[in-house]
Amino acid sequence: MNIEVCFSPQAYPLFHNPDSVVVVIDILRASSAITTAFFNGVAKMIPVSTIEEAQKYKNDGFLVAAERNAEIVEGFDLGNSPFGYMSSKLKGKTIAITTTNGTQAIEAAKDAHKVIIGSFLNLDAVIAFLKKENRDIVFLCAGWKNKFNLEDTLYAGAVAEELIHKYDFSSNCDSAIAAMELYKIAKHDLYGFLANSSHRNRLEKLNLERDIRYCLSSNQCPVVPVMENGVLIKGS
Repeated sequence: MNIEVCFSPQAYPLFHNPDSVVVVIDILRASSAITTAFFNGVAKMIPVSTIEEAQKYKNDGFLVAAERNAEIVEGFDLGNSPFGYMSSKLKGKTIAITTTNGTQAIEAAKDAHKVIIGSFLNLDAVIAFLKKENRDIVFLCAGWKNKFNLEDTLYAGAVAEELIHKYDFSSNCDSAIAAMELYKIAKHDLYGFLANSSHRNRLEKLNLERDIRYCLSSNQCPVVPVMENGVLIKGS
């Protein structure tokens, strides 16, 4: 089973493999928020690409999360902070969601054999899921507006390293090798390694330090969100 790492949704057509599992990664913060939502009892999430699509769901009476440029879009119920999804009032609910980067990556990967959501919060659960699937894997980093970012790449490196060193996976992809090498350097202090990264600094300017620290913590939410018929559900 081969592992590849794609650094942005725009590059995904170069990596598309109809038989692969795609792990969509948006550490700061969409994939972390989605993972947190399912861990706290949300039943379904409907990812959409645009504000206009999100508004249609809101008009139809759905709860809707909408984020652009790291801030909640005015008039919507939720944003992109994982802490917004810890309320017991959301248990059993269906939430439509659109974000700057994460839902764009989900849209790009929709024709894969299977799409799952990865974050440090569900690190070991994702590793176990991928081991069980036993298929080729593409780690799709949401990045920032189709550009490379560090935090998504570090997560891809963390999972790839574990699968290659402990299980029957391999990689002939330089981007996967680069991700693993970066993770080896950063793994003992992810927060410190990202001190000068663009998105950490962007969030800090919005007083979202707590979000950053939470999103970089491992195995807080041992669930794997899985795409099924265009809707995210909690994987079994």
